[in-house]
Amino acid sequence: MTPAELHAALVGTWRLVSYEAKSVDDGALVRPFGERPLGLILYSADGYMSAQITRPDRPSFREERLEDGRPEELAEAARNYPAYAGPFHVRDSDTVVHEVALSLFPNWMGTAQMRVAKLDGKVLQLALASPVRIWGKLRTGVLTWERV
Repeated sequence: MTPAELHAALVGTWRLVSYEAKSVDDGALVRPFGERPLGLILYSADGYMSAQITRPDRPSFREERLEDGRPEELAEAARNYPAYAGPFHVRDSDTVVHEVALSLFPNWMGTAQMRVAKLDGKVLQLALASPVRIWGKLRTGVLTWERV
């Protein structure tokens, strides 16, 4: 698949099916957002993307308004809800670059998040381009999405 074909194939909305991360040391598998994570990733034809992921079992705040959240509630909510958006481009036949313009995690703003894409019909796998520290260990990660 050419970069232009991959770009065109990505356009649309995808629902998260799974997120698995495997330790490079011992192969131990974890699911950072549980067995049935929730998530959406959207790719627009004009070259923008937005990704949001969460655990399905996040507790509600005691109060009704976000600004009334207790520090521990706010911290837990943020810890279990990565979200970012910005331009994207396809670098080659299997590499998608997410240029982070906005992010719940401020350290990602202004960075490029590389993902190795494998598309099979209505299923999209986005893998981390290189291992990162997840739950205290260096791990690979694969997010599997299905077209909505």
